[in-house]
Amino acid sequence: SPSITTTPSSASTLDEPEEEEEDELGHAETYAEYMPMKLKIGQRHPDPVVETSSLSSVNPPDVWYRLSISEEVIDRGCLSALQLEAITYAAQQHETFLPSGDRAAYLIGDGAGVGKGRTIAGVIYENYLLGRKRSLWFSVSNDLKYDAERDLRDIGAKNIQVHSLNKVRNFHQALKGVIFATYSSLIGESQSGGKYKTRFQQLLHWCGEDFDGVIVYDECHKAKNVCPIGSSKPTKTGLAVLELQNKLPKARVVYASATGASEPRNMAYMNRLGIWGHKTPFREFGNFIQAVERRGVGAMEIVAMDMKLRGMYIARQLSFTGVTFKIEEVPLTQQYINMYNKSVRLWVSARERFQQAANLMDAEQRMKKSMWGQFWSAHQRFFKYLCIASKVRRVVQLAREEVQNGKCVVIGLQSTGEARTLEALEEGGGELNDFVSTAKGVLQSLIEKHFPAPDRQKLYKVKKQKKKPRKHGGLSGTSSDESQSEDSDRESVKDSDESDAVEHAQMMKKELLEKLEDLAEDLPPNTLDELIDELGGPENVAEMTGRKGRVVSNDDGSITYESRSELDVPVEILNLTEKQRFMDGEKNIAIISEAASSGISLQADRRVKNQRRRVHMTLELPWSADRAIQQFGRTHRSNQVTAPEYVFLISELAGEQRFASIVAKRLESLGALTHGDRRATETRDLSRFNFDNKYGRNALEIVMKSIVKLDSPLVSPPAHFKGDFFKGKIQSGLIGVGLINMEDRSGTMSLDKDYNNMGKFLNRILGMEVQQQNALFQYFSDTLAAVILEAKKSGRYDMGILDLGNGDEKVKKVDCRKFLTPGYTTSGHVELYTVSVERGMSWEEATHAWADQSGPDDGFYASLQNEFLETNLQIIERSVQSCSGNACCFRRRGNCKKASVGLQCEVGLRCRTYYVLCGSVLSVWNELEEVLTPVSGTNVKVQIVRLRTEDGQRIVGESTVKLRASERDEGVNSRLSRCARRGRYSPVIEQLHPQSLCHAPST
Repeated sequence: SPSITTTPSSASTLDEPEEEEEDELGHAETYAEYMPMKLKIGQRHPDPVVETSSLSSVNPPDVWYRLSISEEVIDRGCLSALQLEAITYAAQQHETFLPSGDRAAYLIGDGAGVGKGRTIAGVIYENYLLGRKRSLWFSVSNDLKYDAERDLRDIGAKNIQVHSLNKVRNFHQALKGVIFATYSSLIGESQSGGKYKTRFQQLLHWCGEDFDGVIVYDECHKAKNVCPIGSSKPTKTGLAVLELQNKLPKARVVYASATGASEPRNMAYMNRLGIWGHKTPFREFGNFIQAVERRGVGAMEIVAMDMKLRGMYIARQLSFTGVTFKIEEVPLTQQYINMYNKSVRLWVSARERFQQAANLMDAEQRMKKSMWGQFWSAHQRFFKYLCIASKVRRVVQLAREEVQNGKCVVIGLQSTGEARTLEALEEGGGELNDFVSTAKGVLQSLIEKHFPAPDRQKLYKVKKQKKKPRKHGGLSGTSSDESQSEDSDRESVKDSDESDAVEHAQMMKKELLEKLEDLAEDLPPNTLDELIDELGGPENVAEMTGRKGRVVSNDDGSITYESRSELDVPVEILNLTEKQRFMDGEKNIAIISEAASSGISLQADRRVKNQRRRVHMTLELPWSADRAIQQFGRTHRSNQVTAPEYVFLISELAGEQRFASIVAKRLESLGALTHGDRRATETRDLSRFNFDNKYGRNALEIVMKSIVKLDSPLVSPPAHFKGDFFKGKIQSGLIGVGLINMEDRSGTMSLDKDYNNMGKFLNRILGMEVQQQNALFQYFSDTLAAVILEAKKSGRYDMGILDLGNGDEKVKKVDCRKFLTPGYTTSGHVELYTVSVERGMSWEEATHAWADQSGPDDGFYASLQNEFLETNLQIIERSVQSCSGNACCFRRRGNCKKASVGLQCEVGLRCRTYYVLCGSVLSVWNELEEVLTPVSGTNVKVQIVRLRTEDGQRIVGESTVKLRASERDEGVNSRLSRCARRGRYSPVIEQLHPQSLCHAPST
């Protein structure tokens, strides 16, 4: 028999909880190539299109609807196969009604370039051919009306007229066609007289009570915040969108946006999807949100897959093949660091002066709150401008190189700084000596407008108004005079004190402005003006922003402010003209701001002259993923010769990663819900900057408490930091940015009430000196890594979708229990699979392999090392620390905890058992919660797994906890059967063609 060699281990083992072997599961591929599965009409889309792999594992319902669009239109390729598929499923979904009696809606989640506009036009055209001649189309800008007309014309529906809501004077004239409106006009009032005062009322009247035509909410993320977070109120737009749907229950609603569900909260206006409400698992939208947010990103992935399964959702996007993403980290010069540190010291001084002046003036609480709100808002903008300025030189260098290499460059900015330029222009009487520093303008404006040092004359007027004439009763003249004299003395002393206070406050204000002037020489100029100047001036750079003028340097070296308007070009279409110059190759560099990022296409289109590859550089990551996707979609669209390159420039400043963090968080969530797979955005190399999650907040709490000695640190401070990390500079830096408070008398430190707010922390530490913020951020990052490691060890880390059955793994289906869950659309299923995953080989296979080998070292080796190791030195240290008269130095290692509660222990075994619940999981969410909560707790994540069995079957679903057999049978099986007896679900013994997650094609 074969000999077995053992490898001894000198380490002892710890009695720790067993770690779930999630690392053994491979991460699923992110995207799969997309082709319509059940509809076989139309021509291929001109560009490769993909779908997230989790969504691709879901079969949409069978198609039974027949389109009325003519075969001629289809054969000409006016609508591609995947656009026709979306139109068909939308029309099919519109034939069903929710239990509430409202008609079901459809959500188009296609990304930029798939042709959402033509798909929407196709839905309108289909209904027009069936006699529904009136439609409403809502979007973000009136300019997009021309795109709507073009889309209708392109698909052969040029006879359908498009009326702009703000131009319609007489609704009787617009008897049929499309009324195109912006979301803001939906809440506007009518300028013309008449019976209906608001645009909303006019639209309702035009539609009529029994309206069954199409309502399109294009770019529907603009209707977000119906269900706001915290103390904020719902937006009027969001409420109007909801109200319109409630007033027109028979309308055929289409939601369309690539970013429509970047946060599940923003789905509040999508009440026609039937996920919550009457006869659903979630009575109110709030119940749905609570359930999804409690169970993590995995739950959002379940929602997206379930929506596609039910035939109410589709989400494709252009393949990112050929698109490159990279993060360019910009090193800081010593000169820049010196300027930055000077700015930090000025802001710390400004904060102290603002505090002193507010106390001197005895400012009211309301005034103080307003003052500090303005102060910290300006603080954030100031350092944001400094961060951007650090990258200008590098972006100019990169842009020149790319143009020389035969490419063209698009630079994305969020803000233009125009307001500060106009203020400087006003101060200078319409003349400028140099480029305006936006950063300087921010601080100057704060001091001049919000420093608590009132003008003496204004103060005197206010005091005079407050004084009221006295009424003197039956007092003798003498006593009255004495009383007045005493009051007068007191008032003169008070006036004198107040006058001194005002003078002192005004002196502090003057000193601050003088310090700012001293620093101003070093502060960077307006980024947009500097970029245009460095890249060859307006004649070489196409500017697509919302500002009306710019500062330019002339040939003689002078600096002037000039209007952007041109003699032959109206201001309204200036951005479109600049876009055309870029697309024609007259200019090879374009700078776009948020104002231009909606509706403008800058890709290397086959139909335009400029077909150079686009290099899209982002100096300033947008505040939200909605805006980020909008900007990135400008250069990556359909019908392009080459895919773009994306370059994200991030400086070494630690706090600046705040902006990357926000976008990474929103993109991750967006990938999860809008495209059903959160790793869709992780591949873009941004997720490593994502701190704003539960792990990040936990790490931040540990960091802040350890610095004020309220908690012990989880990790050691950075090795390169000189001095005591937990005293001195780090503490004073955090006091300077208001995250730690210090009592004046006692000197005791306390944490700010919002100390564990991630956004506030990452914003505020920008106001610390460069070395301090980098050291603090490194300490935070190290703590975060330790927190995540601990979460992985305890099996609570969210790993995204995981693969089983890849490589050498063998997945065998052991058992399958099926339950029919009839819904309002189609019969879905919930299926509970028991699968066995075998890693490695059987004893027979191993002995056969050994018999074929004859080398001297061939044989069987068994490692005696355990997963949880402890060196002898660690044992001694632990024992010494914990030993006392009452403490025992010995530890007993008993049986596995799983075995003690009746579960099978499989740690170290070749075969592992997994339980996967798949199908329409949302339908049985409440039953699932009842079963899982007592076993795994309320906040345990939902883990999505994807399997491929030995016979080629693909299974995607939720990996449930490993319950005892009796619990599992009673829990899942009995509860579902009980629901079936109530008429909601029916158990199925055998079904040949189930509409289920579990039977995706095996190709």
